[in-house]
Amino acid sequence: MKPSRQLVPAMLGVLSFTVVHLTYATLTTETQPSELSPKPVHITTTRNIVDALASRHYVKSPLNDALSSKIYDSYLSDLDPTKSYLLDSDVQQFEIHRYLMDNSLKRGDLESAFKIFNRYHQRVIDRFTKNIQLLEAGLDQFDFSITESLSLDRDDTPWASSQIELDELWRKRLKHDVLNLKLTDKSDEKIHELLLKRYRNRLARTKQTNSEDVYQLYMNSFTGTYDPHTQYFSPRTSENFNINMSLSLEGIGAVLQREDEYTKVVSLVSAGPADKSEMLHPGDKIQAVGQGVDGEMVDVIGWRLDEVVQLIRGKKDTVVRLDIIPTDTKDTANSKIIQITRNTVKLEEQSAQSDIIEVEQFGHLHKIGVIDIPTFYIDFQALQQGDKNFKSTTRDVRRLLKDLMQEGVDGVVIDLRDNGGGSLQEANSLTGLFIDRGPTVQIRGKRDLVNVLSDQDPFTTYDGPLVVLVNRLSASASEIFAGAIQDYQRGIIIGSQTFGKGTVQSLIPLNRGQLKLTQAKFYRISGESTQHQGVIPDIFYPARYDSESIGESTLDEPLPWDSIPPAEFSIKANVSTYVPELRDRHQDRIEENAEFDYLSGALVYRKNRSKEKSITLNQVARIKRKEEADSFWVALENKRRVAKGLTELTSLDELSPAHEVAANETPASGITPPSENDETGEANQLEGNELAVLTDVETQQQEPVEDNKTEPKEDDKEEPDPLLVESGNILADLINLSSSTAAEKTPGQPI
Repeated sequence: MKPSRQLVPAMLGVLSFTVVHLTYATLTTETQPSELSPKPVHITTTRNIVDALASRHYVKSPLNDALSSKIYDSYLSDLDPTKSYLLDSDVQQFEIHRYLMDNSLKRGDLESAFKIFNRYHQRVIDRFTKNIQLLEAGLDQFDFSITESLSLDRDDTPWASSQIELDELWRKRLKHDVLNLKLTDKSDEKIHELLLKRYRNRLARTKQTNSEDVYQLYMNSFTGTYDPHTQYFSPRTSENFNINMSLSLEGIGAVLQREDEYTKVVSLVSAGPADKSEMLHPGDKIQAVGQGVDGEMVDVIGWRLDEVVQLIRGKKDTVVRLDIIPTDTKDTANSKIIQITRNTVKLEEQSAQSDIIEVEQFGHLHKIGVIDIPTFYIDFQALQQGDKNFKSTTRDVRRLLKDLMQEGVDGVVIDLRDNGGGSLQEANSLTGLFIDRGPTVQIRGKRDLVNVLSDQDPFTTYDGPLVVLVNRLSASASEIFAGAIQDYQRGIIIGSQTFGKGTVQSLIPLNRGQLKLTQAKFYRISGESTQHQGVIPDIFYPARYDSESIGESTLDEPLPWDSIPPAEFSIKANVSTYVPELRDRHQDRIEENAEFDYLSGALVYRKNRSKEKSITLNQVARIKRKEEADSFWVALENKRRVAKGLTELTSLDELSPAHEVAANETPASGITPPSENDETGEANQLEGNELAVLTDVETQQQEPVEDNKTEPKEDDKEEPDPLLVESGNILADLINLSSSTAAEKTPGQPI
């Protein structure tokens, strides 16, 4: 069973074991929708998908009874991930289809899938109708003075045995909705009006579900059993994909995902309007959207993802307002309205950029060059047209390296944090700037044939001391580059374990829509796969993101880590001999480092909060919970500020919007950096995990931005990134250690 995607689920403390036997004919008839059925064209499309998976997918997974069972479980999980609509009696009746789906798919027969969906669809309509009736009875029925809680984890909850059980679950959810709004100081009249409107909208949109929606959902339940990056795009989804890739849209530069009734921000496009605003963050949930500075806020809870996208998209220089629930709270009462001006995302703003920082050690000032690479990009069109000045990561970094060397830097840090990948060609050629020649990555296809990409250029642009900085959101091409630098022992890898995206996808046109299909797997020159495991740093930093919540390993059905024989290569610098001493010096330095202490404390707190299984529905207790959380973050922030000689805070309100305390809960799993052939993320689904890109550029970097600055208004000034500063210190250590070694080998020679 897949992990739950529900945001506010609940589990009853006592479950009824009364068996309720229902037949298809005994469902509610007052709100009975017309049954949906597959289109004739779906038969051919299904057969094409089955054939493509069998002949072209990297995994040899025969479509048999075992896979049929997985498809069945996947489909139910995608339909009702938190077991909030279907009854155990429904599921028992569905069991006859468990081992028949394989043969049905081969024939293009979708009858069982649509029969299951129609039952689910009716349950959803009945549920929303009941919720509306419950709300129409008024809010006096909810007592917020009693001790009661709502479960946040229904992964292991059995299917409900009766409607009474589900009624109780949804009563608590509605009570939770009311309490959230009460804590934002809304009147009972306004709360009543808002929630009624919300559920009436959800009911209306549920009734608009069509056969294409059902087909896409079922096909993705099927393709998802092969791996999480293989997906079917319906014609409408394909159209959105092609629009995004043609750079024809203007928007805010964000990737959104449907997670039950909420639209959640998955990631921000580097240098996009949302990223620059510093007001919207990955994990934030959007409750309402308003046009202009004073347009009416339209409640979008329960809306389809594509409808929310249409509201947020718009022309350049126009304003959109978003009512968001920040990612730093599980309490949806803590919402706020932000304003973003739509714009285009310029390619040059996503280009590699350089800077110089200075670190002092033993009385000596070291100049450290820093090159930030947000994505591995290349202007293929300009290249094909013969433009000698075509833009690419490698060309830009080569120029920046030469500039830094002219400035007399002592070493270089390559910053790949939040770099979700991009062009494989660029990962190969960029590695070549730091080595004379040799292999950079191995690619194994379906038939176990291995292709080795190599740098053929005998020249090295930069052969000095090197550090590569990564984090959990460094993926795909970033992992290829970092892995090659580590395998060649050309530089030190610093940060946290990378994402682990080691597969290659391609788009296959179908008679209706497209199929994104995994066809190959990456391997380092050492023979180790980057899949699932990622790149393990030589020196670890406190992680902003919990590896148990984000990364390839957290996705459904990820391909495993494995290895193949290594490529032929020779060590370039042998920096691994210095790693133990570098770790010791780093550890000594950060023991008294206020910034690292802050990051470590924040990580521990977030991990503990992410383990919470329920939230109280008692108003006094909820207010106390928020006050305790605020107190923790104020204390942690003040500890950092005292160490830096800054004024202490008395409340979180004193922080400027752009530099709020990093009190973020660990974001939900499922954030998937796209690879060089994988720009779209998760496919759209109805009640499951929808995703869309709200940007007007083709971008491979679509991951959350790590913001470690927490300066308040009174001290609002640009400060060096503490992780970069420490990376500079480690690089200075490497310079000193390697210089000492060189002096021992060649005494009397200048260093």
